Amino acid sequence: MSTLLKVNENKKVALPKVKDLKIGVVAAEWNSEITDALLGGVLSVLKSEGYGEEATVVRRVPGTVELTFGASVMMNDPEIDAVIVIGCVIRGGTPHFDYVCDSVTQGVAMLNAKGEIPVIFCVLTTENEQQAKERAGGVLGNKGAEAAEAAIKMVDFMDSLN
Repeated sequence: MSTLLKVNENKKVALPKVKDLKIGVVAAEWNSEITDALLGGVLSVLKSEGYGEEATVVRRVPGTVELTFGASVMMNDPEIDAVIVIGCVIRGGTPHFDYVCDSVTQGVAMLNAKGEIPVIFCVLTTENEQQAKERAGGVLGNKGAEAAEAAIKMVDFMDSLN
């Protein structure tokens, strides 16, 4: 019987310091109570890591499907080191949930496959509003904060290759 090693479980890992960091954030307006809380998580981590307001560019798009386009446009700014897409899709009574989730997932995967800059996926796909709230600052933490940490680590990863 093999034992799986769990890495970094419940441990805060120090984040690297990235010089002149600039993170683009594209946030969906749809389900704004949730996306605003996720954005707050992103901004809180960047501030706590010593990055000023100039380290972020925040833009809004109408919904989650539009995140891919927003990220694609933001990637054209040579000052942006990484893009975080923030959205929230809550299952309803129609297959619309599946189409939106598939669209944004495939779109972000396509952008990342280009290998230009990292695009961090911070899109909640939940069964109900309570699950979304739990992941946007509730009992399960803030996935926006996790996205900011991932962005910093990925920019550092890119810098290490140069």
